[in-house]
Amino acid sequence: MTWTPDRTTALARLQAFLPRAGRHYANVRNHDNGPERSNVSQLSPWLHAGLISETEMLERVLAEHSPSAADKFVSEVFWRIYFKGYLEQRPSIWRSYCDSRDAALADIESNSGLSKAYAEACEGRTGIAAFDHWARELTETGYLHNHARMWFASIWIFTLKLDWTLGADFFLRHLIDGDAASNTLSWRWVGGLHTKGKTYLARAGNIAQYTENHPDGPLEAKGLASEAPPLEEPQEHARQKLDLPTTPVSLEQPYALLLHDEAAHHVPLDLPQAPVLVIGAARPEARSPLPTSDAARDFAHGAVRSGLADAGEAFRCPTAEWSSEGELAALLDQYGISHLITPYLPTGWTRDALWPELETLSGRGELTLLLPQVQRVTWPHAKAGFFGVKKQIEGVIREAGLAA
Repeated sequence: MTWTPDRTTALARLQAFLPRAGRHYANVRNHDNGPERSNVSQLSPWLHAGLISETEMLERVLAEHSPSAADKFVSEVFWRIYFKGYLEQRPSIWRSYCDSRDAALADIESNSGLSKAYAEACEGRTGIAAFDHWARELTETGYLHNHARMWFASIWIFTLKLDWTLGADFFLRHLIDGDAASNTLSWRWVGGLHTKGKTYLARAGNIAQYTENHPDGPLEAKGLASEAPPLEEPQEHARQKLDLPTTPVSLEQPYALLLHDEAAHHVPLDLPQAPVLVIGAARPEARSPLPTSDAARDFAHGAVRSGLADAGEAFRCPTAEWSSEGELAALLDQYGISHLITPYLPTGWTRDALWPELETLSGRGELTLLLPQVQRVTWPHAKAGFFGVKKQIEGVIREAGLAA
C-alpha cells in the first residue's frame, strides 16, 4: 500500500473500495490478510488528516449501498466520530494518559528489566510470533489492521504486562492514522478502563483463524495469557458539557484559513467565501515526548502541504506555513488580517500544540471554529458506550442531511 498524502489519492482509494463497502466488507473485515489488503478500506490515514471527511465517505457509501448492506462500514465510521465525541466530553482522560505515559517513560529509564522488556516489545523480539510480526509491520509501514491492533494491545497489557500508556504511545508514534481519541480509548477499552471491567483477551485460536489468508499466516501466538483482569485507575473522569461552536458561521469579513494535521484540506469545509490567506500547521512531533516515526511525520506534513497547495490554487490566494512559536501573529500582521477560521481542534496533541497561540485570538473574538454537522449531531449522544450512538445513526444521517 502506498500512502500518498493528498486528496486525489484519498478519493481514488475511496472510489476503488466503494463496491466492497457493503456486505462484502461485513463478511471479511475482521481478517488480517497482510499489508496488501483489500478487505478493508485503509482510508483512515487520509480520514485522520482531513483530506477526506466522514461526511463524504458516508454519502458515497450510502449512495452505492443500502443502509442495511452498509451497516458495518457505516458503524465503523461512527466509531471514530463516537470516540472523538466521548473524549471531548471527558478531556481529563487525555491529560491523565499524557501524565501516566510520561511517568511510565521515566520508569523505563530507571528500571533495566522494564527497559529490556519494553525494547523487546517495540522491536518485535518477544518470541510471540504474531505479536513480533505486527510490531515490525507497524514500524516498517506505519499501519496495522484494526483487529491486529486489538490483539497487539491485549498481548501488550495482559501477556507482556507492560503499561498500557506505553503501548498507546508506541502506536501514536508510528501509526500514520494515529488519532488521539480512537487510539487512547481503544487501548482503554482493551484494558477494561473504557467500559469498566470489560476487557479484550487475545486468543491464539482466534488469531490463527483470522490470519489464515495472511502471506505469513496463520500467525502463531503461543504462551498468551489465559485471563484478562481489568485494569484500574484511581481517578474518575467526569463528563463535561459540550461547548460546540455556534452555527451558522459568518464569513463576511476577510479572513485567513488555518489547515492543520487533522484537517488538512479545504474541500470538506465547503466554505461559502474564499479566504485571503491560507496557513498550514502540522504538529506530528507533538504526539509523544519520543521521536515520531518518519512515516507518521512525513504523512502529516505532506498532507498539510498538499492541502496548502490545493487551497492556494483554488482560492488564488497566498499560502504560508506556521511552523514555530510566535509565527502565527506575525503572519496575520504581515497580511493585515485580524480574523482566523480553522476546523475544530478536538482534544489531543494537535490542540495541545496549537491552542496556546489560538487562545489569544479566541479571547479577542478573532477566531472561528468550524465543526461538521455530522459531528455536531452525533457528539451529544457519545455520553457512555457506543450503543448510545449506534441506535441514533439513522436519525443522525437524516438530521445531518446525508444521502441514503
